[in-house]
Amino acid sequence: MDYLPLFFKLTGQNVLLVGGGNVALRKARLLCRSGALVTVISHKVCEELQDLLDENQGQSIIGEYHSALLEGKMLVIAATDDNPLNERVHFDAVERNIPVNVVDSPKLCTFVFPAIVDRSPIVIGISSGGSAPVLARLLRARLETWIPKSYGKLASIANHFRDRVKQTFDTVNHRRVFWENVLQGQIAEKVFAGREQEAIDLIEDKLTNEDPDHSVGEVYLVGGGPGDPELLTFKALRLMQQADVVLYDALVSDAVLDLCRRDADLIFVGKKRDNHAVPQEGINELLVKHAKAGQRVVRLKGGDPFIFGRGGEELQTLKAHDIPFQVVPGITAASACSTYAGIPLTHRNYAQSVKFVTGQLKNRTSDLNFAELVHPNQTVVFYMGLHTLPTLCAKMIEHGKPANTPTAIVSRGTSADQKVLTGTLENIAERQAQAKLPAPALIIVGEVVEMHDNLSWFGDEVLAQNLTPVKAEP
Repeated sequence: MDYLPLFFKLTGQNVLLVGGGNVALRKARLLCRSGALVTVISHKVCEELQDLLDENQGQSIIGEYHSALLEGKMLVIAATDDNPLNERVHFDAVERNIPVNVVDSPKLCTFVFPAIVDRSPIVIGISSGGSAPVLARLLRARLETWIPKSYGKLASIANHFRDRVKQTFDTVNHRRVFWENVLQGQIAEKVFAGREQEAIDLIEDKLTNEDPDHSVGEVYLVGGGPGDPELLTFKALRLMQQADVVLYDALVSDAVLDLCRRDADLIFVGKKRDNHAVPQEGINELLVKHAKAGQRVVRLKGGDPFIFGRGGEELQTLKAHDIPFQVVPGITAASACSTYAGIPLTHRNYAQSVKFVTGQLKNRTSDLNFAELVHPNQTVVFYMGLHTLPTLCAKMIEHGKPANTPTAIVSRGTSADQKVLTGTLENIAERQAQAKLPAPALIIVGEVVEMHDNLSWFGDEVLAQNLTPVKAEP
């Protein structure tokens, strides 16, 4: 490697910054954040830079650079567009063995500024040695999404307990196990959730217990979204990658499942029509069993766990057994699939409200309140309704919804093989009988379906070509 990564302690140290423009301002911000005392030399200093110096005990000198300014400086940075001046600063600093950085001139640098992920006291520096700074910034942006802002708080809490841990556990291995449990499990999640005092109390309990191999299990109820892994939340991804056990549904896509921790135990507990791999009671028992064994358990569900996902039932079981849990929302299928199909669920010209309804009728009977579903100026989205589609359409028409109300089926929404079938309440069931779009699928009923032709953007195959829905009468 061309550069050895080092971290300078600049608190209270004098640093010279040559230049007074926007580039110098960016460097000054970093230096001031590190506690450096910055002296700026330039013929002109921008107002924002001067304000920054005033707020951080720095100073500006209006005038010409000269080598005497290097006396007593720990670092020097040249941030000007004057190449001869930059070269002078470089040679003067090298002659005095002072580390120097010349912005955008790697050959004149004895140190470089990395792209920084700041979770103080945790700091990550990423450098390309000046060869590809944009790439370094892109990598930093990716790390920013993976590392919670609260990591700094977690590090500070860990530092507070370092001496206690050394006194409690007399071997390196026992201390390692203790800190792994603290920094990856329930305690860390308390900090990330802003419940720092609870995290501190848990550490106190662990130290009092004096059992380095003891860990407290926890369940994370995670919404896996509609299938596209890029629609996962940052928190969902983080928890998936630290889980010991993952219980996942049939609606969780392979692409999402691939993002789970590689050595986690993956247990399929999916439900399909008339075919439940594990009954709900069995799923509840598995959650309790693995959590009580001290494992971190992710219950991974398609869509959102609180929208037709029976997540509430699972949490009631965990609560009854005093097992800690967290819930991570996911993008529900109605929102994601309608968006990818170019069908806004609300629109001021068509619909001012939307209803999410399960089409999986209890005991195969029509026990829905169809009178509420046929109101004008609203969109109705049926989940799990392909097998009851003829009944759903017939009942809505029977209760007064116009037969020519635009209707769409979105099959495997957000995936590469997404397909959309459009029609009306009167003919959509017949069209589906011919098209045979596979589950999972959503049924969208309402005037907003008319917008599909104009707003479709995902490249889905639009079946029933040349369909022009007739706008329903009010």
